[in-house]
Amino acid sequence: MTEKAVYAAGAVVWRLVDGKLRILLIHRTKYRDVTLPKGKVDPGEMLAETAVREVLEETGIRVALGVPVGVSRYHLASRKQKVVHYWAAEATDEAIRESTFVPNREIAAIEWVSVKKARARLSYPVDLEILDFFTHLVDDGVLRTFPVIALRHGKALPRSEWDGADAARPLTERGRRQAESIVGPLRAFGVRKIVTSDAVRCVETVRPLARSLDRKLTKTGRISQDAWEDDTADLRAVVGRRVRAGKPAVLCSHGPVLPGLLSEIALATGTIQGSYLSSAADLVPGAFSVVHLSATNPGSGIIAIESHVPKV
Repeated sequence: MTEKAVYAAGAVVWRLVDGKLRILLIHRTKYRDVTLPKGKVDPGEMLAETAVREVLEETGIRVALGVPVGVSRYHLASRKQKVVHYWAAEATDEAIRESTFVPNREIAAIEWVSVKKARARLSYPVDLEILDFFTHLVDDGVLRTFPVIALRHGKALPRSEWDGADAARPLTERGRRQAESIVGPLRAFGVRKIVTSDAVRCVETVRPLARSLDRKLTKTGRISQDAWEDDTADLRAVVGRRVRAGKPAVLCSHGPVLPGLLSEIALATGTIQGSYLSSAADLVPGAFSVVHLSATNPGSGIIAIESHVPKV
């Protein structure tokens, strides 16, 4: 991100009604236009949590993000460029029942329409470009997905400043701030299962997330750095279980282990490997890569990978 641009995030919110795909549009009161739900990033937010928050604020519907569906760019009256990141996001029946939306000064109405009608009603060409990317997922039969997230632990105390066992090294103050800052973004992807290396620095990284979700951690030495260095790691077993489960999960591990984790996800899904995996594994402390897998068509392999870096 740069100060020369205004950043925002939103989603193409979708549902199935009697087996037919419907897209959520919003009618904005002030601008008298029809658009996709989106809004500007609040201070300290990462883009994924902005998207989920804005969808909730504008439509009353709580969603979890799916596959990224593009970035729109246009210039404001101030001559600054506005950059908006979008994801696909399914609205479950439960989320719709619990919606708190009522017409207000910002949003006059919300409307569920077919893709064809959405094309006719959206007010801006940039929204149509996002919808086009979204429909590619529909055409390929990979709209419904689940994420397996590879997370590098937060900033830890250097080995040179630690006299104990390496696995006992704790997070620094910055690392603890990173652990708190990624709770919102990880929750934005609907994470429910938390698997972590049994090293203290990994456990401390995901503890705030576990507390926020009221979930227990699954600690394992199979994805620890000690096991990796001793050639006793079993990444395949851990990854295979998560892929078979088909549920949103985060795997917290170490920098040297991440390339192996991502490679195993590719192997478990029959995906051709390439330099994109190396890029996704090259994470700074506290950063994570979201690997999107089809929930309905396992043979489709990896649908998309995106990486997120904490702001602290």
